[in-house]
Amino acid sequence: MLALQEAGCADAEIARRFRRGPRFIGQVAELARLDGRKAGDGRGALLRPIERRILDLRQRGLGFEELARRFRRSPQNLSMIERVARYKLRRASRDV
Repeated sequence: MLALQEAGCADAEIARRFRRGPRFIGQVAELARLDGRKAGDGRGALLRPIERRILDLRQRGLGFEELARRFRRSPQNLSMIERVARYKLRRASRDV
């Protein structure tokens, strides 16, 4: 919405595209511009919540069988999620 506004698009046009009212668009834009509305950087912004949780629990020593019961997923799926999360962290550390 902000990108459209900055490109010069009228609130009424943005509202039509998003199937909302112009008042709603104005409120969203106003709230988005408040202090503290920038996406965080670092590990929290990089990983999905499940990836952060899996890494945290694995670091605490829990195995995939226990995690599978907690998350109602297969141990293989959780192993893959952990591998992807570790890959994302390695990739992000190289980009810095």
